[in-house]
Amino acid sequence: MYYVCCNLCQAPEKETDMTVTPAVRIADRKVIVKDRTVLTGVPDNVITTSASSSGPVEGIFIGAEFDNESNRHVVSLGTLRDARFMACFRFKLWWMAQKMGDRGSDIPFETQFLLVEINDGSHIESDDGDESNQVIYAVFLPLIEGPFRACLQGNSNDELELCLESGDDDIKGSSFAHSLFISAGTDPYATIFEAIRAVKLHVNTFRQRHEKKLPGIVDYFGWCTWDAFYQEVTQEGVEAGLASLSAGRTPPRFVIIDDGWQSVAVDSQKDQEKESDDVKPLPRLTAIKENEKFQKQDDRSVGIRNIVNIAKEKYGLKYVYVWHAITGYWGGVRPGVKEMEEYDSFMRYPNVSKGVVENEPMWKSDPLKVHGLGLMNPKSVYKFYNDLHKYLASNGVDGVKVDVQCILETLGAGLGGRVEVTKQYHQALDASVSRNFPDNGCIACMSHNNDALYCSKQTAIVRASDDFYPRDPVSHTIHIAAVAYNSVFLGEFMQPDWDMFHSDHPASEYHGSARAISGGPIYVSDAPGKHNFDLLKKLVLPDGSVLRPRLPGRPTRDCLFNDPARDGISLLKIWNMNKYTGVVGVYNCQGAAWSSTERKNTFHHTQTEALTGVVRGRDVHLVSEAAVDLTDWNGDCAIYCHKTGDVITLAHNAALPVSLKVLDFDIFTITPIKALAPGFSFAPFGLINMFNAGGAIDGLTYQVRSGARVDNGSVHGDEMVGKIQMEVKGCGLFGAFSSEKPRKCRVGSAEVEFSYDSGSGLITLKLDHMPDENRKCHIVEVEL
Repeated sequence: MYYVCCNLCQAPEKETDMTVTPAVRIADRKVIVKDRTVLTGVPDNVITTSASSSGPVEGIFIGAEFDNESNRHVVSLGTLRDARFMACFRFKLWWMAQKMGDRGSDIPFETQFLLVEINDGSHIESDDGDESNQVIYAVFLPLIEGPFRACLQGNSNDELELCLESGDDDIKGSSFAHSLFISAGTDPYATIFEAIRAVKLHVNTFRQRHEKKLPGIVDYFGWCTWDAFYQEVTQEGVEAGLASLSAGRTPPRFVIIDDGWQSVAVDSQKDQEKESDDVKPLPRLTAIKENEKFQKQDDRSVGIRNIVNIAKEKYGLKYVYVWHAITGYWGGVRPGVKEMEEYDSFMRYPNVSKGVVENEPMWKSDPLKVHGLGLMNPKSVYKFYNDLHKYLASNGVDGVKVDVQCILETLGAGLGGRVEVTKQYHQALDASVSRNFPDNGCIACMSHNNDALYCSKQTAIVRASDDFYPRDPVSHTIHIAAVAYNSVFLGEFMQPDWDMFHSDHPASEYHGSARAISGGPIYVSDAPGKHNFDLLKKLVLPDGSVLRPRLPGRPTRDCLFNDPARDGISLLKIWNMNKYTGVVGVYNCQGAAWSSTERKNTFHHTQTEALTGVVRGRDVHLVSEAAVDLTDWNGDCAIYCHKTGDVITLAHNAALPVSLKVLDFDIFTITPIKALAPGFSFAPFGLINMFNAGGAIDGLTYQVRSGARVDNGSVHGDEMVGKIQMEVKGCGLFGAFSSEKPRKCRVGSAEVEFSYDSGSGLITLKLDHMPDENRKCHIVEVEL
């Protein structure tokens, strides 16, 4: 039996008089955030603990005291009404999605992240720093406390509830002090970052994204075998896929050999008869090494090294990853197999939490629930990971995609509970990856429980949503909305991976454009010979590299509380940052979403005509960071529209209308305009045939010539006003905005031809080839 006692942490404290009023507090049975009430009717057994020991953050920890010990508690935190929110909740055991609403009853079971908008009722927001008339953003983070894991949910009385559970009947508690963290601020992205930082400093069990080494695959184009072959993948199939993509001048530089390479077997017929005849038996892992499909045909002693060598030596790949489940395989490690005895596996049957079953009723008949899983002893799992990863690394494999991670939370009975099992497995995984894969080669998959997030110190890439389903038409708009909103939360821990997609597919541009601005790895799962190379060349340079933005792609500030999948009126806008430009993708995601009544993804009625929204320069939240000199930037931006090729200049706060039908999109490169002299201004866009054009610009300097005489926008004679020098990656059509036609343009030392459209101000010039081998970038100069 385990007791969560108050003496394990700083003593809870009731609200007391202070000289400085805390930003978040409970007073008069209300949760008050910066003097605005969020929750009312807070029960007396809800307690607060100061977050001051976690650094200078505007927040508090919330807990509760109960009369009885139990392995599961639910407590009301008060009533939530008339406040818009965005929740990230698990609609499946493995995956989160977004849900919006404005009252407690709208909050789903298994909510692991909650962002609440609190305004003063005026709906008029100032930019002068006065918080009295600014929107306040409150972030609610249910946490891990001892062996208990917390999540949020609503009830029919509009109460926000905190649910605490250990996953083990013998692990009980009655007193909790740090199960929820609430923080607030006026910048939603900064508020979330600082809240998670405060939690990190308190628990010291995880690291944030910016503290982790990002694997090299994120800067290259890749291919995954899954949707091409599923479990029928072979060495020959892998080579065919690599050859096919390379032939189109979009060469992959990494491959993920997904499920299908391992040695597995189903249980004997005798064992199967004990189980349900209606559910297909689960294969279990029977050996560390590869199956016969991945052994060299003329020398069986040569295993997976054969295809790894072919990939790297013949096709120039930099990285080869392979798939495995966190428990070895879907059905775990088969007990009683001589070669696997040292990992001490034993049969366990998942005990799925009530909240997950409410959202995903199908779990009652899931094969894992029926047939169970061969779970390795947590004390032996490091040896398993190290043996597996050491073998793979010795054969040239660079990393692993570790799947089925959330299953651990269902297997904690008798082992210290869900949190303890998850922690032991992840600590072992982290240690093995660190030891065997120097590039930190690990992708987390099916891993959207906060048990895992709050103990992740090593893994730096996390799959951001449920799968890309090429044959499921209901899934495509849902996928784009889910990856964007989930990245608001997941992106603080790891770089979200928006999953593979098919380049030759009716929704390929919709998916591909989103991957380009995601900040994560870009890879397809095309079958050999089934490619859209015109699309791929908007993503991939001839050397296999990609133009990756710097951050996780996330919804713009004005989209955070809209519901672009359900409300019938909103477009989704996703922003990201390059070094010297911003980018905004706009998507119509209406018409399909997870249904709270049917408990599955469904179509719903939506209008067929186009929806209209607006794009502003400030939609790129950090666009000012792209301005070379903030002291003379007035907020004006130049915008390049990917689909039309139009160039628009927008004054600060001005808006550009955008109209899109369902499954349509557009991409906008947004660059601060630099004024060199009266009438002379400039803004680079980058390689404008690429989705993320601005990712090509790696350096930018402006030189203004002193003494140039400019009267009413005209230069005397042929005087040079200024020179712009840019370092540009890749090749293709380079574009920029200039208010006047340039005097000349150079690439390196050579003067080159260029085109100039005086109506729009668009300059274009061709970069016919990749930079020379000894150079990372072309040097492009424009004289005005």
